[in-house]
Amino acid sequence: MNYLQQPQLIEQHSFEIISDIIAAEHPDYRFNDAIQEAMIKRVIHTTADFEWLDILWFSPDVIEQLSKSLQRGCTWYTDTTMALSGINKTVLEQFGCSYRCYISDPRVVALAKEQGVTRSMAAVDVALQEEGEKIFVFGNAPTALFRLLEKGAKPAAVIGVPVGFVGAEESKEALVESGLPAIAARGRKGGSNVAAAIVNALLYRLRESA
Repeated sequence: MNYLQQPQLIEQHSFEIISDIIAAEHPDYRFNDAIQEAMIKRVIHTTADFEWLDILWFSPDVIEQLSKSLQRGCTWYTDTTMALSGINKTVLEQFGCSYRCYISDPRVVALAKEQGVTRSMAAVDVALQEEGEKIFVFGNAPTALFRLLEKGAKPAAVIGVPVGFVGAEESKEALVESGLPAIAARGRKGGSNVAAAIVNALLYRLRESA
């Protein structure tokens, strides 16, 4: 059998196919800038779903804010270990950033039990107690996103793409209305893989332009 075996060539060819399909099936579609284009195309690459052209929402200032915060060496907080495992942490470290997921932290487990809330909510509480510039990345837990918003927190930016049927769509609409620098997935779709794809697209694009 004759098929591509080199990972870089497979990825390169995948993105070429994605660009060709967008040009053929969505000829009037225009990306706002190169980073947004990279993010949407990487999410499509991750999911094989072209609906992301329409459902991935960006606040006007979020790309600039994410880029500046990344280059200042901020801290990234994820709601799941899956999202964190999918992010290229080597590149994050090259930018001087740190990264944390507190979902299994003993403090979070105890706090969630004490308050009768989800661990995702308690993880947000613990993260907000820490100093420094923060970016939150939510791919799975609507309750974490709701918690962040109800606390009135002002992180540098939020990537809010939790997936599901209970609270997911509502939490993301609340994020859209919050006024925070944010990327949100309108509707039910999302996931930790989508969250990681968005972050990686930013990392790779800024590394290329550095």
